[in-house]
Amino acid sequence: MFYVQSQFLKAGSEIFYCPWQIPGNVGCIARTCAASAVGVHLVGPLGFKVDDTKLKRAGLDYWPYVVVRVHHSWTEFQDYFKQQEGKKRLLAFTKRGTAIHSDFSYRKGDYLIFGSETCGLPPDILLDCKSETFGGGTIRIPMVDTYVRCLNLSVSVGIALYEASRQLNYEQLQGPSGNCSDTEQSFLTEDIFA
Repeated sequence: MFYVQSQFLKAGSEIFYCPWQIPGNVGCIARTCAASAVGVHLVGPLGFKVDDTKLKRAGLDYWPYVVVRVHHSWTEFQDYFKQQEGKKRLLAFTKRGTAIHSDFSYRKGDYLIFGSETCGLPPDILLDCKSETFGGGTIRIPMVDTYVRCLNLSVSVGIALYEASRQLNYEQLQGPSGNCSDTEQSFLTEDIFA
C-alpha cells in the first residue's frame, strides 16, 4: 500500500500504498509526489526490494526530493497514523468507491490510500477507511469499464493527488522553488536508498 504525505505542510494530504508489485509504478508515483511536495508511504509486504533498479530508474533523479517511509504491515502504519497530530482520515481509492474523486471534499490531513495493481485494497483496509476511527470513505475515479479493468496505478495517483491539491488551492506548492531550504532538507531524511 502507499499513501502520500505533504512534506512542507504540517497537515497536508498523504499518499499511501498497499502492497504494490510493480517498481516502475512506485517510481513514477514518487516522481509525481516530488513534483507536488508530497511524501510516499509504502506498506509491506512489497512485491519488490526498495533498492530495485527499475524503481530507481522510474523515479529518475528526484528521489532526494521525496520522503519515502516503509511500514512493514498495516498494523505498523495504523500505529503511525494514530500518532499523527491534527484532523486526519483515510480515503480509499477503489473502482467500487461510493464518491467520485472530483465530487469529494478533500481537506488537510487526508491520507489517499491505493491498493496493489492486481488485487486492489484488502477488505480490512477498506473497512478501516469507512470506520469512524480512521475513515473518510471510499472514492472512485469514473471510467468506462467495458474495455478496461482499471487505470494504471500511477495515473490514478496523479489524478487523485492533483484533484485534492486543486481543492486545497495547491497550498503544498506555495513553498520555495529551486533547491530545498535547510528546513525542508531536514525533513527529507528518510532515504530508502541509503
